[in-house]
Amino acid sequence: MKILVFIQVDDNKINRMSLETLACAQSLNANVTAITFNEDAANELKKYQLDKIILAKNEKLNSYNPLNYTKSLEQLNDGSYKAILFAHTYETRDWVPRLSVRFNCAFISDCTEIKNENNSLVITRQTYQGKINNDLESNSQLLCSIQSACYKTDNLVNGNTQVDTIEINLDGIPSIIRSEEKFKEQKGGVDLTAADIIVSIGRGISKEENIPMAEELKDLLNAELGSSRPIVDYGWLPHDRQIGSSGQVVNPKLYFSLGVSGAIQHQVGMKGSDKIMAINKDSNAPIFEIADYAVVGDLLEIVPKLINKIKE
Repeated sequence: MKILVFIQVDDNKINRMSLETLACAQSLNANVTAITFNEDAANELKKYQLDKIILAKNEKLNSYNPLNYTKSLEQLNDGSYKAILFAHTYETRDWVPRLSVRFNCAFISDCTEIKNENNSLVITRQTYQGKINNDLESNSQLLCSIQSACYKTDNLVNGNTQVDTIEINLDGIPSIIRSEEKFKEQKGGVDLTAADIIVSIGRGISKEENIPMAEELKDLLNAELGSSRPIVDYGWLPHDRQIGSSGQVVNPKLYFSLGVSGAIQHQVGMKGSDKIMAINKDSNAPIFEIADYAVVGDLLEIVPKLINKIKE
């Protein structure tokens, strides 16, 4: 089985979600080829165990253009790949549906897992805001985008792979798209996706005046402060602190939730964390279903004692 992974580059750096997608491909016990339009990215990919690295070159690929991207993949797809994988980014959502039409094959977006079962791919995709997992199977070529934080870059297998450079012909592509400032998923504010430790607060914090307590714990742990949606809706924290389906998707080494009930919309944004520690006085809180460490109790009593212990 052959798998092709498209490596997206943002600001001359490999997109983290693309590396997670590469980890997904490596887990499939397949021959994995990575393709990129950036020479620095191609050289960085050499350190991973891959069947091949393709560097597609054309000066028109130095900036994002969905028509040029689509034409390039058309030229490079020989039909032998069982699946072509992408990170589920804004760019992917823009240009890969065009590719799906050109290839006359399905595009399954926002996948949470892909498995190789008897040389057939089984793709898991969530619906109804993560309430249902659907397993899809196909014997024809597929395009799939992988949801952030479903695979970990720590699991990438190192190796030594050579780069094949291929010149792409983009003559005849009409200049009907004008590039403007690139949309960024995080405009200013904090990027929680880069945090190793996150202290996240929910309704259990009770009132805005209690937030400094969580901030003190955050500072002691050298962490970042996150929140569930109600905290942002109340206006207690800005939206760039929100974690979940309508906020950021994170995968820190430790996710420490304080008074977060853990509705499915919130779990979508943090379930990929290495370790989850939760404090909630509701023993039936959904967060406890995925927590590695669960404390049933009043955070307003527990957290001050924890802070004192850390200081000691």
